[in-house]
Order: sequence, then structure tokens, then C-alpha cells
Amino acid sequence: MSTKRIIIAPSLLAADFSNLQKDVSAAQECGADALHCDVMDGHFVPNITFGPMIIKAVRKLTNLPLLVHLMIEKPELYIENFVKAGASEITVHAEACTHLHRTLQSIKALGVPAGVALNPHTPLCMLENVITDLDVALIMTVNPGFGGQSFIESMLPKIAALRAMAEEAGVSIDISVDGGIDAKTAPKVVRAGANVLVAGSSVYSNGDGKSVREACDELKLLANTALLAGETEKCL
Repeated sequence: MSTKRIIIAPSLLAADFSNLQKDVSAAQECGADALHCDVMDGHFVPNITFGPMIIKAVRKLTNLPLLVHLMIEKPELYIENFVKAGASEITVHAEACTHLHRTLQSIKALGVPAGVALNPHTPLCMLENVITDLDVALIMTVNPGFGGQSFIESMLPKIAALRAMAEEAGVSIDISVDGGIDAKTAPKVVRAGANVLVAGSSVYSNGDGKSVREACDELKLLANTALLAGETEKCL
């Protein structure tokens, strides 16, 4: 199976909403591959962020893919609204869907890729019966709800097991990681099997004085170096 390319997706959760155009433009200009949009409802997770209106506004500011991550209860009720607003991809949580397969089919019927996210405590077996219906699987590497949390190291074996599950099923899916992704953790998750890196605080408020461009460039370099090293090891 061919290796998936590295995708760096800055998270709007960490952007400056008083000047959203500036941070969206900065992501596009720095060579980011997509924008990750965390939608939270204050019920499924203990925080409230934004809805379709913000997605619609962001869509007007950029041509980057908008990866919409629905951290909400009953996501099936809102999928069409987010697609109409400009979502390029919809990811729902397995824990929030009573009928996960039906929800995935509803997303695909609207013409966008479908993904499933798993919280840190949720086992991979939740994906066994839908793995062939997925375009992306997202492993939460922090407990969802807030940005700026520390990476949970015990998620690395879970990422590796997910990649093995996908290969065994004969499917080529993106494996995304969300939470605590920075210069230290990016190579680790890539070596484990992830290829979509969602980064919020390390891009928009890294505390090291790096610009958005510098932060994205660093993540992409480290991730691609780790990917190349892994491919080299396989060939030896």
C-alpha cells in the first residue's frame, strides 16, 4: 500500500477570532494543506466554539480544504448544513452516533469524504465494521474540548494499531491526529502511522516567537523526515 502524503492542518480553535481573516490567510500563505475546524456544542464536549455560519465565512476567505470535525451530539442532524456552508470533509465521533454506518453514508451522499473520530478511551474495535466506509480516521491525542493540552503518549500504539487495521482491511485511509501536536510529537505520530497532523497552539500561539509560516514549515519538515526515515527502514 502506498504511503499517504503528510497533511498539515492548522486548527482554527487556536486562531484569533477578532481577526480571523489574518490567521486564515497566514495558514494559506504558509503552505498549510488544510484548515481543521473543531465544532463543539457544550454537550458532547465541555466547550462551545462555532457553527455553520463561521464555516461559511471562512470558506469565503480561503480555498484550502476545510476539515470539519463535529464534536457534537446527534451530528447527523447538522451534516447537510455544514456541507452547504463549505465543509470539504466531515468527521463525526463514534461515541456520538447511534447509527454510525448510516451517518457515514449520509455524509458520502452529500459528496464529501467521511471520517470517524475516537476519543482517547474509545477502543479501535468501534471502527471494525465501518473501516471500509471511511476516508479518514481521527485519533484524539488529548481529551476533547479545549486546545493547548498535553499529548497523551499512550495513543501512539493506538495509531499504529489503526494503521495495521487499515492495511489488513485493504483500505487506504488518512489517519489524522488531533491534540498536542508540535515539533516533539509530530515525528512520533508519523512514525506510528499518522499522516494528517492537526496543530493549533503550536502554530498560532507557540510561545517560541515563531511565525505561523515558521511553525508550519518546521512541522512539515519534521513529519516528512520521519516519514522518509520510516520508508527507508522498511526497505532495509
